[in-house]
Amino acid sequence: MIRDKDKTHQALCVKLAQAYRILGKLGMDDLTYTHLSARVPGEDAFYIHPFGLLFEEVRPELLLYVNFDGEILEGVEKQYNLTGYMIHGGVYRARTDLNAVFHLHTTASIAVSANKAGLLPLSQFALHFYNRVAYHDYGSLVLNHEQGDKLSADLGAHKVMLLRNHGLLTCGRTIEEAFFYTHHLEQACRVQCAASPNPEDLILIDPETSEKSCKDLLGFEKNLGARDFEAMVRTLD
Repeated sequence: MIRDKDKTHQALCVKLAQAYRILGKLGMDDLTYTHLSARVPGEDAFYIHPFGLLFEEVRPELLLYVNFDGEILEGVEKQYNLTGYMIHGGVYRARTDLNAVFHLHTTASIAVSANKAGLLPLSQFALHFYNRVAYHDYGSLVLNHEQGDKLSADLGAHKVMLLRNHGLLTCGRTIEEAFFYTHHLEQACRVQCAASPNPEDLILIDPETSEKSCKDLLGFEKNLGARDFEAMVRTLD
């Protein structure tokens, strides 16, 4: 038993720990500074790792159960992580449709977030997010409900947001969906960073094709991200 909880909670903890380890394996972590979370649909609390662990160290039995106000309901924390609790709690409080939230500081996402134009329709990776990316201006660390609410307000109805000069926030109805957006957003940002810095050299995909492609890509399969996530789980120890 992971905890004295039902099988739904146990399965969620296993999958969230896998997500941490997968993103660590892909080099998308930032020492101990970023975090992933997940909640059982309809509950007013979420699971998150203890602040201070590397992604590769996360195991199901180590996860904390935290309410939207940042109160530790279960688990042993290494250090109280106010920023993580305010970011994730604020999103879950505002969006009852979301059950997974990933926040990362990858080099590529920070670079694109600092570009005035934001994410450009340069690649098929980027077309997953055409006209579907929110932006949040940098305002230092998120240390209170007001800042957390501002972040979730800027997210609006989207599931993907670039945090200006900071990184990315991806969300989903499931952990697999959040992973799907995270992978494709990171790839889109890497392509944009690798492209010519001269705007005149860039071939942007036209709006009509971009919109059609976005709908095709997001509607290509049911259970978005499940196939890729399961494949990555097979690579773990």
